[in-house]
Amino acid sequence: MKPDSALIHKTLKEFFGYDAFKADQEKIIHHLIEGGDAFVLMPTGGGKSLCYQLPALVMEGTAIIISPLIALMKNQVDLIRGFEAGASSVAHFLNSSLSRQQIDEVREDLLAGKTKLLYVAPESLTKEENVSLLREVKISFYAVDEAHCISEWGHDFRPEYRRIRSLVDQIGRAPIIALTATATPKVQSDILKNLGIPDAAVFKSSFNRPNLYYEIRDKVDPEKDLIKFIRQNAGKSGIIYCLSRKKVEEMAELLCINGIKALPYHAGLDAKTRAENQDKFLMEEVRVIVATIAFGMGIDKPDIRFVIHYDIPKSIESYYQETGRAGRDGQEGICIAYYSYKDIQKLEKFMQGKPVAEQEISRQLLSEVLAYAESSQCRRKLLLNYFGEDFQEDNCHCCDNCVHPRPTFDGREEMLLVIRLIEALPEHFKLDHLANILSGVSNSIIKSYKHDELPFFGAGKAHSEKFWCTVIHQGLIARLLSKEIESYGLIHVTDLGRSFAAEPWALPLVEDRVFAASGDDEEDDEEAAAAAVAMKAGGGGDPVLLSMLKDLRKDLGKRLKLQPWIIFGDPALEDMSILYPVTFEELKNCQGVGEGKARKFGGEFIKLIQKYVDENEIERPDDFVVKSAPNKSAAKVAIIQSIDRRMSLEDIAQARGMDMDELMGEIEAIVSSGTKLNLDYYIEENLDEEIVEDIYRYFKEEATSDDVQAAMEALGPDYYENEVRLVRLKFLCEIAS
Repeated sequence: MKPDSALIHKTLKEFFGYDAFKADQEKIIHHLIEGGDAFVLMPTGGGKSLCYQLPALVMEGTAIIISPLIALMKNQVDLIRGFEAGASSVAHFLNSSLSRQQIDEVREDLLAGKTKLLYVAPESLTKEENVSLLREVKISFYAVDEAHCISEWGHDFRPEYRRIRSLVDQIGRAPIIALTATATPKVQSDILKNLGIPDAAVFKSSFNRPNLYYEIRDKVDPEKDLIKFIRQNAGKSGIIYCLSRKKVEEMAELLCINGIKALPYHAGLDAKTRAENQDKFLMEEVRVIVATIAFGMGIDKPDIRFVIHYDIPKSIESYYQETGRAGRDGQEGICIAYYSYKDIQKLEKFMQGKPVAEQEISRQLLSEVLAYAESSQCRRKLLLNYFGEDFQEDNCHCCDNCVHPRPTFDGREEMLLVIRLIEALPEHFKLDHLANILSGVSNSIIKSYKHDELPFFGAGKAHSEKFWCTVIHQGLIARLLSKEIESYGLIHVTDLGRSFAAEPWALPLVEDRVFAASGDDEEDDEEAAAAAVAMKAGGGGDPVLLSMLKDLRKDLGKRLKLQPWIIFGDPALEDMSILYPVTFEELKNCQGVGEGKARKFGGEFIKLIQKYVDENEIERPDDFVVKSAPNKSAAKVAIIQSIDRRMSLEDIAQARGMDMDELMGEIEAIVSSGTKLNLDYYIEENLDEEIVEDIYRYFKEEATSDDVQAAMEALGPDYYENEVRLVRLKFLCEIAS
């Protein structure tokens, strides 16, 4: 006998405590009870869980809830059990975290018919003993939560999810309901096809979350900006998302050092630690959790007030899903993402070597992220449009582009110039090379191709190379240009681009946001960083002190016969003019100043600042200093010890489970933190003496920064990147640290 409407409403009130259903909840529940398959697309906070929890409670048998995360299952089971006293048997989860005794208890309750909801991971469902157990149980229906995990086009692809239909057939067919908060039409089609429910009723709610504020910030000194934001929002709960486990750990430690209670959450932690950290966040013992995308799916915490993406996500689906965890109670939800074009290039680099089909999918998803990040349009309109929903209003009044619109200009002439240059070249080149040609910036690579003799060389010299990088980015976003990942980012003109060149149309480009491309001069990036820090610190640094510090640097450089940047870069001086450091410890908080550099060059700067502070009775902004952690993890210590034992870098990389690029990055981090390493034994064995001399001379006499890409361009194509990186490290350890 099927439950009637009265019983459904009674259960809603008595078990869940609600007087009425939201949106399509009631329709979905009746459809499922009637035996129909369903696909539910409902934004985070819209009440997806109720769509399978309530029918499971009123229907005969046990509902199988297929869920991707152990933490999510635990949260949901605790929630169900908490609705009613003595309801410990009504919901269980079955996964790898259970002991044999706990598994036996679950089995007993299932076979006794006490359990109405059984949460299982797709991996657990594939085990033969679990399939055999479930064949003995009456199944009311199957609910596939976070169903986007089924699709290779989705942002959390899980191969085990694609076996669900065959497992359902083994256990016994019953209605299937698939639920997700994010699915483009392509993903939706893939889900329905894979689950074998092409005729399922589709229930879609609006993707619009009017209480969420969306903002993209330039990734310039993000740690300092992030800490300042959290301090300004003290007492509020928030999530910070990072793409790597390593960054999660570093960020959580940095926040704690700066007086902000935070815990990490990622798949590399053991299950017990993950569960404890999640519970502490839910119980508000800590207000901030730093996590990879492993955290958050199904977490029922309604008062998360901010979601910050330290790294730009790999897809719009990820971004929407993760920002959706803010403001689930309909109140304030601030969603900030830090963006640098270099992060996009890093993600593109990871694609190289993967199967072509996978690359195509990843590139398409990433291009949408790039378009979103760099657009001057309403962010809400862009997001809703991505999911096939039309947002009618011109201004949402709740995103950075609507609240603070940036001026645009018609860039058709500039885009035409870019297209004509690319079409005129017999070969294809990278974005920054094209920008250098147009702005008239000559370097060894441009000279080697004789591109300084082209009529296009300097044709756009009224603008900087960064301006032209932005124009080319916009061309990629508008699909007038394309970039081949497998051919190292070489830029091509598309058919649409050729149509544009034949009959140009209006092309609005943003005036004031210029993102740095790979290969840009590091000092330019650092000046922008220092300027941003100065703005955040309350109207800029102290111009008089800054001028005095630059004079001191110039004088010290002459005395030591070193270029000024080797002593301290402009960002370090900018920070000094903001933070007024008067001890070595405080000096180390400035950008680019490690222990070694502070001790080696800092004495005179500290004396100058102390004298200036005393004479001008300046109140130093101690509360704005971001404290940093000593960067000597166990892995770094092992690397230092291995180099001290004169092990080959290849052997060190193999022993640490790294590739050479990762190891070089670790070594560079060690040196930048102020630790000196002696790599002469490796350099002498693997590099030609003349090459070492040439690169070393470049850094000592010609370089205006220690930027590797700038060095590569200046030195020319005869030098390999790893050679440059190794000699740069030798130079920094001997001279600049």
